[in-house]
Amino acid sequence: MLNKIFGTFSKDIGIDLGTANTLVYAKGRGIVINEPSVVAINNKTGKILAVGKEAKNMVGRTPAHITAIRPLKQGVIADFEATEQMLKYFIEQVHKKVFNFLPRPRVVIGIPANITEVEKKAVHDAALSAGSREVYLIEQSMAAAIGARLPIQEAVGNMIVDIGGGTTEVAVISLEGIVVSQSLPIAGDKLNQDIILFARDEFNLLLGEKTAEEIKIAIGSAQPLSQEREARIRGRDVLSGLPKEVIVNSEEVRQTLNRSIRKLINSIKEVIEGTPPELVADIMDRGIVLVGGGSLLPGLTNLCAQETQMPVRLEEDPLTTVVRGTGIVLENLDKLKGVLVPL
Repeated sequence: MLNKIFGTFSKDIGIDLGTANTLVYAKGRGIVINEPSVVAINNKTGKILAVGKEAKNMVGRTPAHITAIRPLKQGVIADFEATEQMLKYFIEQVHKKVFNFLPRPRVVIGIPANITEVEKKAVHDAALSAGSREVYLIEQSMAAAIGARLPIQEAVGNMIVDIGGGTTEVAVISLEGIVVSQSLPIAGDKLNQDIILFARDEFNLLLGEKTAEEIKIAIGSAQPLSQEREARIRGRDVLSGLPKEVIVNSEEVRQTLNRSIRKLINSIKEVIEGTPPELVADIMDRGIVLVGGGSLLPGLTNLCAQETQMPVRLEEDPLTTVVRGTGIVLENLDKLKGVLVPL
């Protein structure tokens, strides 16, 4: 009864609970939060010191008693308590300007397609513990297809590739259901790790994740660039332990990322191979849609088109596609209940 009363004054929200970033959609207001999925914890007291951007700025810069962690690994909860605190923080942020001292919103959360029942329950329970009155789960690839305005309720094939931080979700959707899908742990974080290993093996240079990500964004690519670029990278020399600076070019970084990108492309091909012929014909007409932060890697769209021999397009504003999808479901919950994951 109390939940219903408090819920009347709460803003229902959609959440793209990503490994790298969490985005929040508030009903009637649009996307209101886009922050890193990072939590800073004081190990002495067990208290949460910071969440989101503030916590990310602490990564690699904290004393021994403070740990800045990412509570989600490859799209699933690795630290339940930190995830609960992070969700609680985001729910409170949404209701900051609204008079509601005890928000009890309904929440729609995007999850990877191939997670276990235990992992689904962990997401559901974390959201309930964070203050939600009702929690609905939706597969991220389905939310991405809805956010990209694909006709998921029709008897046609829609293919979506969501390249996030921890995982890449590849799915073919028809009649509100996923026909064929694959989830693989090759996404933005894996590309960052490739760059870290390259710097260590080639230059005996230790890099942090933040630096590796900056290099990927600055000069990373999936195909040769019209004008190759260079970047200075700074880290610690493995042998001497002293600071060191080297210059790398975009060709070296591209070769470093090539193996992971090839695995990603092969996964897309495998999903196509497992798709019924009628739906493949639809996809040939309609094309493959790329979403997620990893899809912004220069040359990736063209490489996918060449390798699959199908039209491929990058969704407008690919970073927000999944959370926009959760928002559309939230606004049309009665019409789109069929796309939600049963618990």
